[in-house]
Amino acid sequence: MEILKEILQFNRQFVANKEYEQYQTTKFPDKQLVVLSCMDTRLVELLPKAMNLKNGDLKLIKSAGGIVSHPFGSVMRSILVALYELDAKEVAVVGHYDCGMSAIDATRLMKKMNEQGIPEETFSLLKHSGFDLKTWLRGFDDVQEAVKASVDLINNHPLLPKGTAVHGLIIDPHTGRLDTVVDGYEVQKQKAGETGE
Repeated sequence: MEILKEILQFNRQFVANKEYEQYQTTKFPDKQLVVLSCMDTRLVELLPKAMNLKNGDLKLIKSAGGIVSHPFGSVMRSILVALYELDAKEVAVVGHYDCGMSAIDATRLMKKMNEQGIPEETFSLLKHSGFDLKTWLRGFDDVQEAVKASVDLINNHPLLPKGTAVHGLIIDPHTGRLDTVVDGYEVQKQKAGETGE
């Protein structure tokens, strides 16, 4: 069966049986938390369970590698909207061990694109337009450094609300164990000490 047909068939029963009732909540996160994590399939259910988060507790943003790759891209916009409009107060960037983005080879990925119908001319056009596709597609070498870089980018964003705690964590996709990379509360204490507040 085609996946869309399977989904829609299930959905009709889901709605008819009112199974949605157990998930009803508001658009505001109860724990006032925004979590940015990787789109890895192993984290779909494991990450919220490992963090003791349930439906309604958080705003969850997913991206390849769980990284903020541009200060004015859609991930950062989502974080800011959650903080300003949806009552979130803290941010957690959660990377994970054994991340596929640490193995991304832009040249190999472009070869796969070409094999699946993207012509070489498209790559040339992007290059001559000043867009560096290889840099855009590149992953990272060290998940801890990737988490730190995203936390730093968020912390230093000119539109971040003052006093926002931005945490950096790494989850083990096998056990759910969380390792702290950046304690956002400590960063806020240091900032307060530097400004004398």
